[in-house]
Amino acid sequence: MRSRLSLQLTGLAVGVATALTLTACGDSENASGKPNVVASTNVWGSIAATIAGPDAEVSSIITDPAADPHSHETSAVESARISDADLVVYNGGGYDEFMTKAVEGRQQKTVEAFAARIDQSDENEHVWYDVETVSAVADRIAAALGEIDADRKQAYAERAATFKAELSAISAITGQIAAQHPATPVLQTEPLAHYLLLDAGAVDRTPHEFQEAVEQETDPSPAAVAATRDLLTAKQVRALIYNIQTEDKITKDLRGLAGSNGTAVVEVTETLPVNADYVQWQTKNAEALASALR
Repeated sequence: MRSRLSLQLTGLAVGVATALTLTACGDSENASGKPNVVASTNVWGSIAATIAGPDAEVSSIITDPAADPHSHETSAVESARISDADLVVYNGGGYDEFMTKAVEGRQQKTVEAFAARIDQSDENEHVWYDVETVSAVADRIAAALGEIDADRKQAYAERAATFKAELSAISAITGQIAAQHPATPVLQTEPLAHYLLLDAGAVDRTPHEFQEAVEQETDPSPAAVAATRDLLTAKQVRALIYNIQTEDKITKDLRGLAGSNGTAVVEVTETLPVNADYVQWQTKNAEALASALR
């Protein structure tokens, strides 16, 4: 049996090693001397990196497509990264609550996307699907970096302007959908692409009870599931917007019904696919919706 003294020494050694690890992590983030930006997910990380360019270091807490930002708990290393950041970019609105808690009460610059949303009356938290809100967030990131790194303020602003111009390609696609296929009825497995559908002028026919249950991460009632299934079997919707990152028995069943009834399926995700930036990703999403409704 190990002595109490040896256990105490072991505990001390672990504590020192942990402290050194966290310190090293913090030092490595700022070794370049550039502003250090930490984003909650790789979506906001991609946007921040585009604006930062070569002048700031950007990293994201969540990059794994299988990770759920709603339930994520920060590790000691992640907490240290957030604490050491010159700028924190996160979604807000209850989506990435771990980041909201991490920055609460701290004196550091933050950009919260949900707070910057264009329609303040819309409570859907998936604001990265709203290009107008993303445009506003880009400006806030550029302004924050310009305050942190005044010598490169103009460069941040110019990259933000270029990024915002690229967003217009996405809006052009959704605008064309709205013009050519106005008020087209669609169904969602969860309200992830809410803003994309608004921009495209589509009508989300998903029963409120079904959508509410999904939002609250509870099982929809049999009646809600039946009503949702009826939309597909009766061919009352033109497309099923399907979140491939939150599949379960119910959503897989809906996808099967869509296929057997000739309803197009548009796959969407909450995080960036591999080897794509934000503009590429959302352009592909808009094109997929246009193809489905054509």
